[in-house]
Amino acid sequence: MAVPRRSPLRKIRQTNIVYPIILGVGVVVFLFLRNFDPSIFKEISFNRFAILWLIVAMLLMGVRDAGYMIRLRILSDAQLNWRQTFRIIMLWEFTSAITPSAIGGTSVAIIYVNKEGLNIGKSSAVVMATSFLDELYFLLTFPLLLIFISSERLFQLDGYNQGSLLFSNDFFLFALIGYSIKLIYLFILSYGLFFNPRGLKWLLLWIFKLPILRRWRREANEAGSEIVTSSRELRRKPFVFWLKAFIATAFSWTARYWVVNALFLIFFIVPDHFLLFARQLVAWIMMLIFPTPGGSGGSEWVFSYFFRDFIQINSVHKESFSLVLAFLWRLISYYPYLLIGTIIFPRWIRMKFGAGSNNKN
Repeated sequence: MAVPRRSPLRKIRQTNIVYPIILGVGVVVFLFLRNFDPSIFKEISFNRFAILWLIVAMLLMGVRDAGYMIRLRILSDAQLNWRQTFRIIMLWEFTSAITPSAIGGTSVAIIYVNKEGLNIGKSSAVVMATSFLDELYFLLTFPLLLIFISSERLFQLDGYNQGSLLFSNDFFLFALIGYSIKLIYLFILSYGLFFNPRGLKWLLLWIFKLPILRRWRREANEAGSEIVTSSRELRRKPFVFWLKAFIATAFSWTARYWVVNALFLIFFIVPDHFLLFARQLVAWIMMLIFPTPGGSGGSEWVFSYFFRDFIQINSVHKESFSLVLAFLWRLISYYPYLLIGTIIFPRWIRMKFGAGSNNKN
């Protein structure tokens, strides 16, 4: 598997799957044992449609991946076939699952797309466009949710941070930080892609002259070059192109968030599905601040607190059962990508970088 020495793919190792599993399961076990009560299992009862809702939750993850595949087909102008889009999505999710976002970022994704047959300019444009559309979905959806759901209902949780001041609420602060990061990133990306790509590259290189950032100046130069290359491709696209790609993006992310709704329906009647959906989107924004691979550890902690007031059992047992649900959620929405990626990644490396490798299907 002769991956080029300077390629960011060299940082992706199968053995890295151990770390997010240890972190995620470790946090669940620690929090569970801290307040463990065996009688919790006496209170757990399954909805009569439990198996159906479990299947629905898994199907929604499939719908989510289908949305991503459709988006890649749109952004590549159908130059990528369905098999190629599936490989790219699985490899991309695997990379995100085992590395912090700073490592498993756009440079790796561009390699995946490029090695599936697109030239480097087109690959950069596809990856930058996906990043732009993802951030746009978050930034548009979050304010819309606040129009229909009061901030108090969204952030004032059962038995946690009951004060009236939102800035005293940890979850609100986490969401605010995450949203601010996304807003700044989208502004910079939009400016570079659609208005002044060379100016943005110059600004990045100037910023990364600072002593504390100098070690990453080469990566900043590569990112700036990717934005310049992508800009040429993307500024020519018509509005209909962006509309179709955004609909696929919204379709994909919305399906992912409904997974939590389906999991709760295994055990309970959910009184407010829209609020539960909104909490899931906000939770995803909060997970940005956790630097661990795939948000492991932090994601389970956020889930166990942020969805606790939807659990309709004795309040003494809510914490323990919320952790059971958090683990089930990660089992469906996170760990499968570790398994699939572990199978696909080494074969893909041999196919694309081995002797006699090519970019064919």
